[in-house]
Parts: sequence; C-alpha cells; structure tokens
Amino acid sequence: MSAEPVPTPSPAPAAPASSHWWKRWWRRLPPARQDRFATFAPLLSVLLFLSAIVVAIAYLRYEELDREQEAVTRDVEYAQQRLRLRLLERQEQLMRLARELDNREIHAEEFTFQAETLVSQFPELQAITWMDSRREVQASYTSPSAPSRLYRPVGSTIGVSETDGSFELARELRQPVYSRPMGDNPRNATLMLQVPLTEQGRFNGTVMGEYTVDGLMRFGMPPEIMARYAVALLDDSGKVLAGNLQTPTSVWRLLPWSNPPMEHEVPVSPVGNGLLLKAQGYRTSQDIVGTGFFWVIGALSALTVWMLLGTWRHTRKRVQAQQALVAETNFRRAMENSMLTGMRALDMQGRITYVNPAFCSMTGWTEAELVGRTAPFPYWPEEDQETLTARLKDELSGQSTPGGFEVRVRRRNGSIFDARMYVSPLIDPKGQQTGWMTSMTDITEPKRIREELSASYERFTTVLESLDSAVSVAPLGSDEMLFANKMYRLWFGTRGQGHRRLVDLASHQPQPNSDEGDAVDSFAGMPTEPLTDAGAENAEVFVDELGRWLEVRTRYLTWVDGRLAQMVIASDITPRRQAEEQAARQAERAQTASRLITMGEMASSVAHELNQPLTAISNYCNGMISRIQDQRITTDEMLAALEKTARQAQRAGQIIQRIRAFVKRSEPNPTLSEVPQMVSNALELADIELRRHQVRLNSYVAARLPLLMVDPILIEQVLINLIKNAGEAIVQADRPVGERQVELRVGPKREDDQEGVEFAVRDSGNGVPPEMIERIYEAFYSTKSEGMGIGLKLCRSIVESHHGRMHVENLYNGAQVVGCCFSFWIPAASRLQHPGTANATPTPAVTPTDNEGA
Repeated sequence: MSAEPVPTPSPAPAAPASSHWWKRWWRRLPPARQDRFATFAPLLSVLLFLSAIVVAIAYLRYEELDREQEAVTRDVEYAQQRLRLRLLERQEQLMRLARELDNREIHAEEFTFQAETLVSQFPELQAITWMDSRREVQASYTSPSAPSRLYRPVGSTIGVSETDGSFELARELRQPVYSRPMGDNPRNATLMLQVPLTEQGRFNGTVMGEYTVDGLMRFGMPPEIMARYAVALLDDSGKVLAGNLQTPTSVWRLLPWSNPPMEHEVPVSPVGNGLLLKAQGYRTSQDIVGTGFFWVIGALSALTVWMLLGTWRHTRKRVQAQQALVAETNFRRAMENSMLTGMRALDMQGRITYVNPAFCSMTGWTEAELVGRTAPFPYWPEEDQETLTARLKDELSGQSTPGGFEVRVRRRNGSIFDARMYVSPLIDPKGQQTGWMTSMTDITEPKRIREELSASYERFTTVLESLDSAVSVAPLGSDEMLFANKMYRLWFGTRGQGHRRLVDLASHQPQPNSDEGDAVDSFAGMPTEPLTDAGAENAEVFVDELGRWLEVRTRYLTWVDGRLAQMVIASDITPRRQAEEQAARQAERAQTASRLITMGEMASSVAHELNQPLTAISNYCNGMISRIQDQRITTDEMLAALEKTARQAQRAGQIIQRIRAFVKRSEPNPTLSEVPQMVSNALELADIELRRHQVRLNSYVAARLPLLMVDPILIEQVLINLIKNAGEAIVQADRPVGERQVELRVGPKREDDQEGVEFAVRDSGNGVPPEMIERIYEAFYSTKSEGMGIGLKLCRSIVESHHGRMHVENLYNGAQVVGCCFSFWIPAASRLQHPGTANATPTPAVTPTDNEGA
C-alpha cells in the first residue's frame, strides 16, 4: 500500500509578504526622497505617454501623407498635361487660320465660316475674332451660348481694357499670347488667346480666340481625375473660376489625428501663372489608425490618473507639516511685503527666482512677469545693458562691491530712476549657496537733492572765484579763514592776516596782535541779530603792501556752524581814484584857464581902471614938484597931496592884488566863507567890465546869511562869469543906456529839506532861445561868435562840486522875452571839509558837463 502523498504547503501565504515589500521600502525613505519619487513617477508616466503618441502618430502620419501627396501630385500633373494638349491643339488651329490670313488665302466670309466650324467642334471655344492693327474687327464669330459681352460686330473697335494688354504683348513679341482670366463673375470667366498677323514682317493685327474657363474644365479634364479629386481652376489671386474645392468638415476639426485632404496645384501651361489647376483628394475611408491610438491614449491616461491618485494620498500625510510651513512662510512674506526696500533673488545662472512687492512697485512689472526671466531684464535701460550685463557677471561671480553700487532702473512706463543695490549670497540649510539676494533702494530724490546742492555750491564757488573783488570770511577775533576766493588768495595768500588788515583799515583801528590763539568770538553770549541784520559798511583805504586803493565793504553774518563771522569784500578802485585825481587836476587847470580868459577879456577895462589912480598920482606929483619949485606950497598942503597920492597908489595896488588873487592857480581850498565878502570881491572885478559897457550893476545881499564851506575863489569865478555874460548879453541886445542893468540877488533858500544860499543874476538882454536851453551847458557850445563854450560848463561843474545846483530861465513880459536869469544854490551844510581837518574826504573831481551861455 503506497503512502499518501504529503501535501505541499500552499504558496499563497507568501504572496502578501512579497506584495508589500515596496510599502516597507517606501516607508524607510526620508520625506525628501519620497517627495522626489512622488513627483517623478507621474512625470515619467506622462513622458512615456507623450513619447508613444508622438512617435507612433508622427511615423504613421508621415507615411500616409507622403503616399497621398504623391498620388495627388501625379494625377494633377496628368490632368494639367491633358489641358495643355487641348489648348495647344486649339492654338495650332488658330495659328493655321492666321497663316492663311497672312498669305491672303481666305477672306472675311471664309474666315467666318472656319471660325464657326471650330467653335461648333470645340465647346470650350466661344468666339474667334479677326482684328487689324488698329483693333478694328474685320470678321468675327461668337457661339450662340456665349455671353453678350463676347459679341464683336464687324467694324467695331475693341478697347485696350477688353484685351487686358494681351494685344500689345502679342504685337511686341510676334507670337501667341494668353491673357489672364477676365470677366465680372469668376464663374463666367473667359480666357483670351492672341495670335499675331504679319505682312512682310509688319504687324497686321491678331486672330483672337476666347475660351470659357468652365468649358476647359468640363471638356478638357479627364473623368477619372474628376471622380477621384475635387478639382478647380483658380486665377492668380486664388479665386475659383471653375470646379469645386472641399471645405474641412467638423469631424476633421474634432479629431486631432485626422489629416486634412491632400492637395496640389500647378499653373496651366501655356497660359502661365494666370490660370492654376488645383486638386484635393477625397477621404473615403475611416481613420482606423487614429481610432486605434485613441485606446492607447485612454490606457495611458488611466495610468496617469492612478499615479496622481497615489501622489495625492502621499500628499495628505504631509498636510500638517505643510500647514506649519505655510504659516511660517506667510509670516516671513508679511514682513517682506511691509518693507519699502525692493528684494530680488537670483539663482546661480542669473535667473530671477523671487521678487517682493516693493520691487514690483518700484519697477512696475508684476511678479509673474519677472520670475524666471534672465538677462537682459525688462527693467534695464537699453543704453545701459552692456554695463549692467558686466555688473551682473561680477555679481554672479561674487565680485560685487560690499558698499553697494548705483544703477539706473527703467519703470514699465518708460521713466528712469536711480537706485542703489546691495548683494549678498543665499545659503540653503545644507550650507551651500543657491543664489544671490539683492536689495534695491530708490535714491532718485536724495541723489537729486545732492546733485542740486553740489551744482549750487559749484555755481556759487565759480561766481566767487571769477569775481574781480577779494571775498573773505573769518570768525571775529580769529585769524582762521572760513572762506577766501581766488582774488583774495592772489593778494594776501591763504592766511587770515589780510582779512584782519582790511577790517582794521576800514574801521581805522590799530591792528591787534595776531599771535593770540583765542578762537572764541568776541561777541559770544551777545545777541547777534542786530549785527547780521545791519547793512554793509563801506570804506576806501590804501593798502601799502599792494600799492592799491581798495573799496572795503564789511558786514556780519552767521556761519554754517553758528559762529558769528565777518565777511569782507575788497574791490580794486585804483583806476577810479587815478581817474578822479586826473579829472580834478584837469578841472583845476580849466578853472585857472577860465579865470585867465576872463581877465584877458577884461584887460582893457582893468587897464582903464588902473590908469585913473596912476594919472592922479602923476598929477599930484607934478603939481607938488612945480609948487615946490615956485616955493608956493606949505607943509600942510604937501602932506595933503602926499596922502591923496598914497591913497591912489593903494587903490591901484588893491586892484592888482585882487586880479592876482583871482587868476592865481591854487589847489581847491574849501573854507568857511562869508557870502557878503565873496560877493564884494566878485563885484569889484565885474563892475570894471560892466562900466566899460555902460551897464549898471545892482546888488542885493540878504542879512544874516550862514557861512558856507566853499572855495571862495571858485564861487567868485562863477559870479564874475555870470555877471560878465549878463553884460555881454545886454550889449548884444543893443539896449538903450537906461535899460542896461544887471541885478545880483543873494538870499537864503531851502531845497530838498536843506538850508542854503541862492545866487541869482538877472539881465535885460534877449534871453536864451528855447531850443538852446537844453544844450547851453554842453562842452564847446556857445551862442557867442567869439566864445569858446567852456564858461557855463565850468560854472556848473564848480557849483555841482560844492553839492549845489544851477538853473537858467528866461524872463517874460507877457509873451515877450525881456531878459534871462542864471541862478545857483549852495547848501549850508556842505559835505566838503577843510584840507587840514582829520580824515578829510577829497573834493570830488569836477567833470566838464556845462557850457557858456548867451
């Protein structure tokens, strides 16, 4: 008895252990690797899916398209050859007809008969016309079914537009020419053939045959081609002239693997590109290949869904960690979003991986538009791309400047702003660098302010450096120089002694010891507003070390550090002072010359005046001599005669001394002078001249007149000139002796709130012509034939040098001029000082601006 076989263990229990090994393997993987596998698995399945689709469909489609295209091309070429042969046969027949016309073998009736025969044999031929060289129809036949526009009556002329230029082309080429398809309706288009006629080498017209494009299609196209393809004849613009083409169906649009029907087009020879033959293949079979691949797509899609579901299950296990990460990320992002500094992150290849809202707000570009972009970035200005590209290379290589660098950034709207960027490396948790973080700050406004301040300082410095005056600023009581321009450095160097020297000269104070090192303001603790608000002080000083006269202006100001400082502006007035001194010397010489001229003009009168005392002296002496000889004189009588002789001699001496004092050249000597004495001295000399002209002089001098600080000789010169001119004006007017009088009035007068004395000389002459009053004070202008034109000019200069004013006006009796009045006014409180007075101010130079009057 055989033993029963021992039952073998079933392998079923081992299956669960072998089927779950991958679960244990998956659980042992770290989360980072699990994420990697969970991501790569769906991606790998999708890639396999797409690869299968692309390879299979591309290969099958290529094979099928190549086959179909080859068949369409072959059949279309065959159909085109059939059309070509048919057109050439008609062309040959028309050419034969043209040769008969050229050889005059047929006439118009025979031509019409043969044309009728050809049109009836060949339906596509609609009309045959014989035209001469002037486009005039000689004979024509048109098919009864042809359109009305093809009828050509004998004797009519065919227009140029009706032949579309084919007639001219046939005349030029002397060979058959086809026209483009013509007609208002593309479906009724006609084709024109022009066969030239020649007579002894001369163009004699054409035989024109007209075809219907639809007839060529129906009678010239092979039936087998028409059954297999959608065939059409097109013009050069793509319009269908005959036949039909397929329109893609909705099935082709819905099924991406379904191909549109194959097509091919060729130009119909011998017409050319004006007539095209196009054929499309019919699709009569179901796309089995596409249907088969549809199931492949479905299977691969199911695989993809399964993998994605597995990924989703894995993702659920990491929700809590992700939530914590999201909370931390949101917190950090809120901090970044609240910053005003723009942040940009780059990877190691220079691609933007992150931008914060501040960066987007600065540039105007959104985060989606910037992230993933590489250089050149859209916010780079086009003109700075080369420079910014070089900076980016330095940044990626770790050679950026630690203190940052300035760049120009273009906003989305095209505007440009300046920014400063700082670069720092990005380090991942493993300590490896993953990119670069860049912070950007808008510095447009600070830079603008800094540039404006710099430009303002540069302009200020340029202006001060280019001044012809020395400008310096120094604290009070210190030799420290706060500012000195180029002219100051040229004159005094860079030290502060020159500044102190100018201040001391301007204030007439002795120079303090410059070795004192105390830099504390002498006005420390005192209010400085009255000092800084006060105006500038001016003084004219002579600097020995420079040998120049300087006009020094000083004022107080508050320096930028709060200290009270003093600014000094020194201008070189040496040329002006020299000019003033030269003008003063010339004025002095002019005054002396004027006095000499006056005395020269009065010489005869003075000689007559001196002759009287001299004659009296001579008579007294001769009388005493004769009486002494006769011993008829007593001692008392002799003493009386000698006293009279002495008085006459004294009188002659006084006249000579007065003349000598008047014409003597001397420096201006302003002194406190009495007005009556000056008037008396002037009248003593002027009256001599007036008596010679039989002119009476009346003078009125007010009492208690103030003393005047004037040069008496110059004032006397003015009075003598005015009185002498008045007498000469009376002589020129030829007044009677009773009306010859000059009046001098001297009295007080107030002008411009100042007390003064007015001298007025009135005459009874003809006055000054009104048109000459404005020019009467001009140099070298005179109303007298022998005048030099400097008298009144000099008088006015003398008056103005004493800070006075001179005036002239005519005297009227109704509308008649009865005289003229010259007057001048001298202030009592004159600014002139005696030369012996300390700190005397020089007498202003007398500038010749006046003229001698009538």
